[in-house]
Amino acid sequence: MDFTFTEEQQAAVEAAKAVFAAVAPDGVPSPALSPGAVAEDFDRTLWGRLAEADLLSLLLDPEHDGAGLDAIALCLVLRESAKVLARVPLLESSAAAYAVQTYGTQELKQRVLPRAARGELVLTVAANGRTGHDGAELAVTARRDQQHDDDWLLDGIQTGVPWAQNADLIVVPAHTPEGRTVLAVIPRTQPGMTIADQFSTSGERLGELHLDGVRVSPADLFDTEGAWEWLHHLLTTGTCALALGLGEAVLGMTSEYTGKREQFGFPVATFQAVAVQAADRYIDLRAMEVTLWQAAWRIATGATGALPASGDVAVAKIWAAEGVRRVVQTAQHLHGGFGADTDYPLHRYHAWAKQLELSLGPAAAHEETLGELLAAHTLV
Repeated sequence: MDFTFTEEQQAAVEAAKAVFAAVAPDGVPSPALSPGAVAEDFDRTLWGRLAEADLLSLLLDPEHDGAGLDAIALCLVLRESAKVLARVPLLESSAAAYAVQTYGTQELKQRVLPRAARGELVLTVAANGRTGHDGAELAVTARRDQQHDDDWLLDGIQTGVPWAQNADLIVVPAHTPEGRTVLAVIPRTQPGMTIADQFSTSGERLGELHLDGVRVSPADLFDTEGAWEWLHHLLTTGTCALALGLGEAVLGMTSEYTGKREQFGFPVATFQAVAVQAADRYIDLRAMEVTLWQAAWRIATGATGALPASGDVAVAKIWAAEGVRRVVQTAQHLHGGFGADTDYPLHRYHAWAKQLELSLGPAAAHEETLGELLAAHTLV
C-alpha cells in the first residue's frame, strides 16, 4: 500500500509554507503580557494571501472555484498554520463551506461557496459548549414557525464560538422536538441573535450566541441525518492537525535552545536526562501524527472499519490533547526561566496548546466516547 501524499496534497503544503513563512508567532500580546489585551480580529492580510494561494477553497469542487481536495489536504495546511500560530479561521471556514457543499441547497451553494472560496465570506461553526459530543443535548432548539410553516425558529445559547464577531455566517447545530439534529446557516447580523464576548485560554476572542426566535429559511438549513456528526468529526480532526503542527514547532524551538544553552561547559542537549525527555516528546508527536492521518483518511474516503469513524477521531483527539500538553510542558521545563519570558514566543504556544487540548472536548470526553464504542461493537 502507498501511504505517501498525492502531488496535489504536497502542492498544497508547499503553498501553505510559502504563505506562512512571513508570519511571526509572537505578533499578538497575550493576557500575561498585557492584562485585558486580546486579539480583536483575525489576520485579514494573511487571510487575503491564503485566498490568493487558493488555500481557502481546498475542499470545494471546481464548479465552486475550489481545488476538489479532501480532509487530508486541509489537515496538512492546518498543520503548517499552527506552526506560526496563524490567527485565521481556516479550519472553521473551510469546514463550514464544505458542509454547505455537501448538505446545502443549490441556492445556498450558489450564494455562499464562490465568495467563500475567494475569501469574501468568512464562516464559522458553533461547535463548542454543550454540543452533544458527550451525549448531552444540544443547547439550541429548532421549531417550526406556526405562522410560516416553511421557516424555522431557533432559541438557546451557544458558547465558545470562535471568530463569531468577525464571521459573516455562523453554522449552528440545533435539535428538533422530534429528536433530529439540524444545522442552520445564520448571518451574524440576523435579528434575534446577539453575541457576547468571551475569551479563550490563548487570549483570543470567542463569542457566546444568544438566540431568541431567530428565523431560518428552509434554504439555509440542513436537515440531513448524520450531517452534524460528520461536521463535528471534521472539526475535531482539524483541531488534531493544529495540535500536531504546534507541537512540532515547540519541539523544534526546544531542540534549538537546548543545543545552544550550555551548562558545565556542554550544551544541555547532550545531557541524558534532556535527551530522554525530548525523545519521549518526539514519540508523542509521531503517535499524534499517525492517529491524525488515520482519522483524516476515514473522513476523506468514508472507509469502513471495525469501529465507526468516530472511534478513529476519538483516538486522534485523545493523543492530540494529551500529547500537545506534554510537549509544551516539557518545553517549558527544558527552557528553564527563559520559557516563562513573555518576550519569547513559547508562552504563546503554551496558551494555544491548552486551548487546543480542551477544544471540542478534552481527552477524558473522547476516552468515554471510545469506551462506549468499544462496548457497543464486538471486535474480531
